[in-house]
Amino acid sequence: MQISGFSFGRNVSKLYYPIKESIESILPLVDEFVFALGKGDSDDTTRAVLAQITSPKLKIIDTEWDIQAFPNGMENAHQTDIAKAHCTGDWLFYVQADEVVHEKYLPVIKARCEALLDNEEVEGLLFAYKHFWGDYDHYQLSHGWYKNEIRIVRNKPDIHSWQSAQSFRRIPDFDGRSYRQEEGTHKLKVARVDAEIYHYGWVRPPDLMRQKSRALDTIHKGTQKAGELYADLPPAFDYGNLSKVPRFTDTHPAVMKDFMSQFDWQDQLQYSGPRNPNRAPHKHEQLKNRFLTWLEQRVLGGKELFGFENYELLKV
Repeated sequence: MQISGFSFGRNVSKLYYPIKESIESILPLVDEFVFALGKGDSDDTTRAVLAQITSPKLKIIDTEWDIQAFPNGMENAHQTDIAKAHCTGDWLFYVQADEVVHEKYLPVIKARCEALLDNEEVEGLLFAYKHFWGDYDHYQLSHGWYKNEIRIVRNKPDIHSWQSAQSFRRIPDFDGRSYRQEEGTHKLKVARVDAEIYHYGWVRPPDLMRQKSRALDTIHKGTQKAGELYADLPPAFDYGNLSKVPRFTDTHPAVMKDFMSQFDWQDQLQYSGPRNPNRAPHKHEQLKNRFLTWLEQRVLGGKELFGFENYELLKV
Protein backbone atom coordinates (compact mmCIF):
# COMPACT_ATOMS: atom_id res chain seq x y z
CA MET A 1 0.00 0.00 0.00
CA GLN A 2 1.27 3.43 -0.98
CA ILE A 3 -0.05 6.75 0.35
CA SER A 4 0.59 10.12 -1.27
CA GLY A 5 0.13 13.45 0.48
CA PHE A 6 -0.79 16.52 -1.53
CA SER A 7 -1.67 20.20 -1.18
CA PHE A 8 -1.40 23.57 -2.89
CA GLY A 9 -0.83 27.21 -2.05
CA ARG A 10 0.29 30.68 -3.03
CA ASN A 11 1.54 33.41 -0.67
CA VAL A 12 0.94 31.00 2.19
CA SER A 13 3.94 32.12 4.21
CA LYS A 14 3.16 35.86 4.11
CA LEU A 15 -0.43 35.09 5.14
CA TYR A 16 0.69 33.10 8.19
CA TYR A 17 -0.24 29.58 7.14
CA PRO A 18 1.59 26.79 9.05
CA ILE A 19 2.50 25.17 5.75
CA LYS A 20 5.72 23.50 6.93
CA GLU A 21 3.96 22.05 9.96
CA SER A 22 1.01 20.90 7.86
CA ILE A 23 3.23 18.89 5.52
CA GLU A 24 5.48 17.55 8.26
CA SER A 25 2.49 16.34 10.27
CA ILE A 26 1.74 13.57 7.74
CA LEU A 27 5.21 12.99 6.27
CA PRO A 28 5.81 9.93 8.49
CA LEU A 29 2.67 8.35 7.04
CA VAL A 30 3.07 9.09 3.33
CA ASP A 31 5.47 7.82 0.70
CA GLU A 32 5.54 11.16 -1.10
CA PHE A 33 4.09 14.64 -0.68
CA VAL A 34 3.22 16.72 -3.74
CA PHE A 35 2.82 20.48 -3.31
CA ALA A 36 1.55 22.73 -6.11
CA LEU A 37 3.31 26.03 -5.44
CA GLY A 38 1.69 28.99 -7.17
CA LYS A 39 3.82 31.96 -8.18
CA GLY A 40 3.41 34.41 -5.33
CA ASP A 41 4.27 38.00 -4.48
CA SER A 42 7.87 39.15 -4.32
CA ASP A 43 7.79 39.37 -0.53
CA ASP A 44 6.45 35.85 0.01
CA THR A 45 8.89 33.28 1.43
CA THR A 46 6.91 30.07 0.93
CA ARG A 47 9.59 28.43 -1.20
CA ALA A 48 12.23 29.12 1.44
CA VAL A 49 9.95 27.69 4.13
CA LEU A 50 9.38 24.56 2.06
CA ALA A 51 13.14 24.25 1.58
CA GLN A 52 13.43 23.72 5.32
CA ILE A 53 11.75 20.35 4.80
CA THR A 54 14.73 18.17 3.95
CA SER A 55 12.78 14.99 3.29
CA PRO A 56 13.15 13.57 -0.25
CA LYS A 57 9.44 12.78 -0.09
CA LEU A 58 8.54 16.42 -0.86
CA LYS A 59 7.95 17.21 -4.53
CA ILE A 60 7.20 20.80 -5.57
CA ILE A 61 5.23 21.55 -8.75
CA ASP A 62 5.50 25.19 -9.87
CA THR A 63 2.21 26.65 -11.13
CA GLU A 64 0.60 29.88 -12.30
CA TRP A 65 -2.80 31.00 -11.01
CA ASP A 66 -5.54 32.38 -13.25
CA ILE A 67 -8.61 33.46 -11.26
CA GLN A 68 -10.22 34.83 -14.43
CA ALA A 69 -10.21 31.40 -16.04
CA PHE A 70 -11.19 29.77 -12.73
CA PRO A 71 -13.39 32.31 -10.88
CA ASN A 72 -15.53 31.93 -7.76
CA GLY A 73 -12.84 30.06 -5.86
CA MET A 74 -12.44 27.38 -8.52
CA GLU A 75 -8.73 28.13 -8.89
CA ASN A 76 -8.31 26.51 -5.46
CA ALA A 77 -9.86 23.31 -6.82
CA HIS A 78 -7.85 23.57 -10.02
CA GLN A 79 -4.58 23.84 -8.09
CA THR A 80 -5.61 20.93 -5.88
CA ASP A 81 -6.23 18.82 -8.97
CA ILE A 82 -2.80 19.73 -10.36
CA ALA A 83 -1.15 18.36 -7.21
CA LYS A 84 -3.42 15.31 -7.18
CA ALA A 85 -2.53 14.45 -10.78
CA HIS A 86 1.15 14.09 -9.78
CA CYS A 87 0.42 11.62 -6.97
CA THR A 88 1.24 7.94 -7.40
CA GLY A 89 -0.16 6.32 -4.25
CA ASP A 90 -3.16 4.04 -3.79
CA TRP A 91 -4.62 6.49 -1.26
CA LEU A 92 -4.20 10.28 -1.53
CA PHE A 93 -4.10 12.29 1.71
CA TYR A 94 -5.08 15.94 1.20
CA VAL A 95 -4.19 18.56 3.81
CA GLN A 96 -4.74 22.22 3.16
CA ALA A 97 -2.04 24.67 4.19
CA ASP A 98 -3.73 25.49 7.51
CA GLU A 99 -4.61 21.89 8.42
CA VAL A 100 -2.42 19.77 10.70
CA VAL A 101 -2.72 16.15 11.87
CA HIS A 102 -1.83 15.18 15.44
CA GLU A 103 0.78 12.43 15.57
CA LYS A 104 -1.49 10.32 17.79
CA TYR A 105 -3.76 9.74 14.79
CA LEU A 106 -1.16 8.51 12.30
CA PRO A 107 -1.30 4.80 13.32
CA VAL A 108 -5.12 4.95 13.30
CA ILE A 109 -5.19 6.46 9.81
CA LYS A 110 -2.67 3.97 8.43
CA ALA A 111 -4.57 1.02 9.88
CA ARG A 112 -7.84 2.28 8.37
CA CYS A 113 -6.24 2.70 4.94
CA GLU A 114 -4.82 -0.83 5.10
CA ALA A 115 -8.10 -2.35 6.25
CA LEU A 116 -10.11 -0.72 3.46
CA LEU A 117 -7.58 -0.95 0.63
CA ASP A 118 -9.33 -3.85 -1.11
CA ASN A 119 -12.86 -2.59 -0.44
CA GLU A 120 -13.42 -0.80 -3.72
CA GLU A 121 -16.80 0.48 -2.58
CA VAL A 122 -14.97 2.92 -0.29
CA GLU A 123 -13.84 5.89 -2.34
CA GLY A 124 -12.59 8.10 0.49
CA LEU A 125 -12.15 8.58 4.22
CA LEU A 126 -14.04 11.10 6.33
CA PHE A 127 -12.32 13.05 9.13
CA ALA A 128 -13.75 15.04 12.02
CA TYR A 129 -12.63 18.66 12.42
CA LYS A 130 -11.49 20.94 15.20
CA HIS A 131 -11.55 24.62 14.16
CA PHE A 132 -9.33 26.79 16.38
CA TRP A 133 -10.36 30.40 16.84
CA GLY A 134 -8.30 33.48 17.74
CA ASP A 135 -5.63 31.70 19.75
CA TYR A 136 -4.52 28.12 20.38
CA ASP A 137 -6.69 27.71 23.48
CA HIS A 138 -10.14 28.13 21.93
CA TYR A 139 -12.07 26.37 19.18
CA GLN A 140 -15.45 26.54 17.46
CA LEU A 141 -18.25 24.14 18.29
CA SER A 142 -20.97 26.36 16.88
CA HIS A 143 -23.61 25.37 14.36
CA GLY A 144 -22.51 26.33 10.86
CA TRP A 145 -18.90 25.18 11.16
CA TYR A 146 -18.38 22.02 9.15
CA LYS A 147 -17.90 19.05 11.44
CA ASN A 148 -16.55 16.53 8.92
CA GLU A 149 -14.82 16.49 5.56
CA ILE A 150 -13.19 14.10 3.09
CA ARG A 151 -9.42 14.23 3.28
CA ILE A 152 -8.29 10.88 1.87
CA VAL A 153 -9.44 9.69 -1.56
CA ARG A 154 -8.56 6.82 -3.85
CA ASN A 155 -6.22 7.58 -6.72
CA LYS A 156 -8.91 7.54 -9.39
CA PRO A 157 -8.76 9.93 -12.38
CA ASP A 158 -12.46 10.81 -12.18
CA ILE A 159 -12.23 11.96 -8.55
CA HIS A 160 -11.73 15.73 -8.55
CA SER A 161 -11.49 18.59 -6.12
CA TRP A 162 -14.87 20.30 -5.95
CA GLN A 163 -16.17 23.85 -5.66
CA SER A 164 -13.49 25.87 -3.80
CA ALA A 165 -11.40 22.82 -2.86
CA GLN A 166 -13.27 22.10 0.34
CA SER A 167 -14.23 18.62 -0.77
CA PHE A 168 -14.16 16.04 -3.58
CA ARG A 169 -16.58 14.48 -6.04
CA ARG A 170 -16.48 11.88 -8.77
CA ILE A 171 -16.93 13.72 -12.07
CA PRO A 172 -16.95 11.48 -15.15
CA ASP A 173 -15.95 13.21 -18.41
CA PHE A 174 -14.80 16.30 -16.50
CA ASP A 175 -14.19 19.31 -18.73
CA GLY A 176 -11.26 20.56 -16.62
CA ARG A 177 -12.94 23.83 -15.70
CA SER A 178 -16.38 23.43 -14.14
CA TYR A 179 -15.39 22.71 -10.55
CA ARG A 180 -18.72 23.99 -9.26
CA GLN A 181 -20.90 21.81 -11.46
CA GLU A 182 -23.38 19.52 -9.72
CA GLU A 183 -25.18 17.90 -12.64
CA GLY A 184 -23.50 14.65 -13.63
CA THR A 185 -21.32 14.54 -10.51
CA HIS A 186 -21.42 11.93 -7.75
CA LYS A 187 -20.83 12.22 -4.02
CA LEU A 188 -18.06 9.91 -2.87
CA LYS A 189 -18.87 6.85 -0.80
CA VAL A 190 -16.74 7.25 2.29
CA ALA A 191 -15.88 5.50 5.54
CA ARG A 192 -15.22 7.33 8.77
CA VAL A 193 -11.74 7.32 10.29
CA ASP A 194 -11.41 7.95 14.03
CA ALA A 195 -9.17 10.98 13.63
CA GLU A 196 -9.42 14.77 13.60
CA ILE A 197 -8.01 17.46 11.36
CA TYR A 198 -6.78 20.44 13.39
CA HIS A 199 -7.71 23.54 11.43
CA TYR A 200 -5.69 26.67 12.28
CA GLY A 201 -7.11 28.91 9.56
CA TRP A 202 -8.64 31.29 12.09
CA VAL A 203 -5.56 31.64 14.31
CA ARG A 204 -3.53 34.58 13.05
CA PRO A 205 -2.48 38.04 14.20
CA PRO A 206 -5.60 40.19 13.67
CA ASP A 207 -4.03 42.23 10.86
CA LEU A 208 -2.97 39.10 8.96
CA MET A 209 -6.37 37.53 9.56
CA ARG A 210 -7.88 40.51 7.76
CA GLN A 211 -5.36 40.17 4.91
CA LYS A 212 -6.04 36.46 4.58
CA SER A 213 -9.80 37.02 4.45
CA ARG A 214 -9.38 39.64 1.76
CA ALA A 215 -7.10 37.33 -0.26
CA LEU A 216 -9.75 34.58 -0.15
CA ASP A 217 -12.51 36.99 -1.12
CA THR A 218 -10.37 38.17 -4.04
CA ILE A 219 -10.16 34.57 -5.28
CA HIS A 220 -13.89 34.08 -4.86
CA LYS A 221 -15.30 37.49 -5.82
CA GLY A 222 -12.62 39.24 -7.84
CA THR A 223 -10.25 42.10 -7.06
CA GLN A 224 -12.75 44.92 -7.55
CA LYS A 225 -15.49 43.39 -5.39
CA ALA A 226 -13.04 42.47 -2.63
CA GLY A 227 -11.73 46.03 -2.64
CA GLU A 228 -15.25 47.34 -2.16
CA LEU A 229 -16.02 44.89 0.65
CA TYR A 230 -12.91 45.80 2.64
CA ALA A 231 -12.76 49.53 1.90
CA ASP A 232 -14.46 50.55 5.16
CA LEU A 233 -13.33 47.71 7.42
CA PRO A 234 -10.69 48.26 10.11
CA PRO A 235 -7.27 46.79 9.31
CA ALA A 236 -7.41 44.33 12.22
CA PHE A 237 -9.90 41.46 12.46
CA ASP A 238 -12.02 41.38 15.62
CA TYR A 239 -12.41 37.80 16.92
CA GLY A 240 -14.85 38.90 19.62
CA ASN A 241 -15.03 37.58 23.16
CA LEU A 242 -13.11 34.31 23.17
CA SER A 243 -14.63 33.25 26.48
CA LYS A 244 -17.85 32.65 24.56
CA VAL A 245 -16.35 29.72 22.63
CA PRO A 246 -15.13 26.41 24.10
CA ARG A 247 -11.67 26.16 25.64
CA PHE A 248 -9.21 23.60 24.29
CA THR A 249 -7.45 21.62 27.03
CA ASP A 250 -5.80 18.82 25.05
CA THR A 251 -2.40 18.83 23.30
CA HIS A 252 -1.55 20.26 19.92
CA PRO A 253 0.47 18.35 17.31
CA ALA A 254 4.15 18.24 18.23
CA VAL A 255 5.11 19.80 14.88
CA MET A 256 3.23 22.96 15.89
CA LYS A 257 5.46 23.74 18.89
CA ASP A 258 7.81 26.23 17.20
CA PHE A 259 5.06 27.84 15.14
CA MET A 260 2.90 28.33 18.22
CA SER A 261 5.83 29.93 20.07
CA GLN A 262 5.39 32.94 17.74
CA PHE A 263 2.02 33.72 19.35
CA ASP A 264 2.37 37.37 20.38
CA TRP A 265 -1.04 38.95 19.75
CA GLN A 266 -2.75 38.06 23.01
CA ASP A 267 -3.02 41.73 23.97
CA GLN A 268 -5.08 42.31 20.81
CA LEU A 269 -7.68 39.70 21.76
CA GLN A 270 -10.82 40.05 23.85
CA TYR A 271 -11.44 37.59 26.70
CA SER A 272 -14.38 39.27 28.41
CA GLY A 273 -17.01 41.94 27.90
CA PRO A 274 -19.67 42.69 25.30
CA ARG A 275 -19.33 42.50 21.53
CA ASN A 276 -18.08 45.53 19.67
CA PRO A 277 -21.36 47.07 18.41
CA ASN A 278 -19.60 48.55 15.38
CA ARG A 279 -19.08 45.21 13.68
CA ALA A 280 -21.49 42.59 12.41
CA PRO A 281 -21.84 39.54 14.65
CA HIS A 282 -19.82 36.48 13.75
CA LYS A 283 -21.63 33.32 12.74
CA HIS A 284 -21.34 31.80 16.22
CA GLU A 285 -22.68 35.01 17.81
CA GLN A 286 -25.92 35.10 15.81
CA LEU A 287 -29.03 34.24 17.83
CA LYS A 288 -30.26 31.56 15.40
CA ASN A 289 -26.93 29.74 15.43
CA ARG A 290 -26.63 30.05 19.19
CA PHE A 291 -29.99 28.33 19.57
CA LEU A 292 -29.12 25.60 17.05
CA THR A 293 -25.78 25.04 18.77
CA TRP A 294 -27.53 24.62 22.14
CA LEU A 295 -29.99 22.18 20.57
CA GLU A 296 -27.27 20.14 18.87
CA GLN A 297 -24.98 19.96 21.87
CA ARG A 298 -27.47 19.71 24.74
CA VAL A 299 -30.35 17.75 23.20
CA LEU A 300 -29.07 15.89 20.13
CA GLY A 301 -25.73 14.71 21.51
CA GLY A 302 -23.66 16.63 18.99
CA LYS A 303 -25.67 15.66 15.90
CA GLU A 304 -25.58 18.51 13.40
CA LEU A 305 -28.78 19.92 11.96
CA PHE A 306 -28.92 20.97 8.30
CA GLY A 307 -25.18 20.35 7.92
CA PHE A 308 -23.28 20.24 4.64
CA GLU A 309 -22.69 16.58 3.75
CA ASN A 310 -20.95 16.17 0.43
CA TYR A 311 -20.59 12.41 0.81
CA GLU A 312 -22.40 9.10 1.28
CA LEU A 313 -21.30 7.61 4.60
CA LEU A 314 -20.85 3.83 4.58
CA LYS A 315 -21.12 1.69 7.69
CA VAL A 316 -17.84 -0.18 7.33
